[in-house]
Amino acid sequence: MYWTLELASKLEDAPWPATKDELIDFAIRSGAPLEVVENLQELSIEGEIYESIEEIWPDYPTKDDFFFNEEEY
Repeated sequence: MYWTLELASKLEDAPWPATKDELIDFAIRSGAPLEVVENLQELSIEGEIYESIEEIWPDYPTKDDFFFNEEEY
């Protein structure tokens, strides 16, 4: 299983919290690349509820990871 920023971003609009099966269903319905579905199928725990993409890919960048000052613009 490997994640890239592009692949993980396909799950940003997923209906969190969600189970593995719900995430796979969302990825298929939203037209996500096959790699996203394959990565989700490799999740080990069946029936576990995932609260966010960070539980699936802990390195997923958040807004805090960028040094962008929104108040300047």
